[in-house]
Amino acid sequence: MLPNSQEVKYIYVGTPEFGANVLEGLLKKDFRPVLVITNPDKPVGRKLAITPPPVKLVAEKYKIPILQTEKIETLKNEITNQNPDLIVVAAFGQIIPKDILDIPKSGSINVHPSLLPKYRGASPIQSAILNGEKKTGVTVMLIDEKMDHGPIISQRTIVMEEKETARTLSLKLAEMGANLLSEVVPRFVKKMLIPRPQQDIDATFTKMLTKEAGRINWKKPAEEIEREIRAYSDWPGSYTFWNKKGKDIKIDILKARVQKSSQSMPYPLGKVMAMSQGELGVQCGKMTGEAGGNVLIIEVLKMEGGKETSPEDFLNGHPDFIGAVLN
Repeated sequence: MLPNSQEVKYIYVGTPEFGANVLEGLLKKDFRPVLVITNPDKPVGRKLAITPPPVKLVAEKYKIPILQTEKIETLKNEITNQNPDLIVVAAFGQIIPKDILDIPKSGSINVHPSLLPKYRGASPIQSAILNGEKKTGVTVMLIDEKMDHGPIISQRTIVMEEKETARTLSLKLAEMGANLLSEVVPRFVKKMLIPRPQQDIDATFTKMLTKEAGRINWKKPAEEIEREIRAYSDWPGSYTFWNKKGKDIKIDILKARVQKSSQSMPYPLGKVMAMSQGELGVQCGKMTGEAGGNVLIIEVLKMEGGKETSPEDFLNGHPDFIGAVLN
């Protein structure tokens, strides 16, 4: 007889939007944690407004007890006092020490948005888009002391849409992760599932994203830049600079597509061109084996301090953007 959701006593640990969406998915299935642990509120934006992490907002909505800490090891007594069956982690942002992981009767598990051992680390969703993957998925795994290294309990795969963004893919994987956890947890605590070791030889690793990663390098092929725009849509964004009258103005590229070109590159890399039907194109670098580079067609852009706009509307106010060389 499998335990129902109320019979599994677990602590939920997470911080960003992915973790919040997984938690909300579990709560909608009546898998309610006894405690939520998340990172502290932090200053956000230009005005440095103190902002709670997304996981905290979900916990408050459902009136679940919350503890916030920069170092989870300081909460060892509080975790021990809960006498949990399980710790469930989703994108926490801290390394959890072994003495914390070993507190629950059934151990600690993590839901990770990739098909481990592929894309261990901080940016698996973005990496899948950047690399043009056709499929990805979620993994529920036992946590050990190494990053995303523990034995796999269960996995589920999803086929990626052609124009998948970090936001759309994250939402899908969070829902899938919550569904998978709700199926796996009751069986796992009853020792009905046997975790299997990851094949370390197949492991790939992702990096922590930086603001600088979003700056477009027009030497890259248009296909690669278009994937970056989708992968970095939430953060850090994809941006370039327009030197206007000696001043560099930041331009965010929010949506774009690739236009194939059979010609050799007639324009300097990064040059803005007027295309048919009022569209804007930017000359990009070429892929290996190609005679010339393709053109990135800008569909939505935003000038620093301005609003999102179409190329047609942007040109109404800035006709001198045509012919500029972005950098």
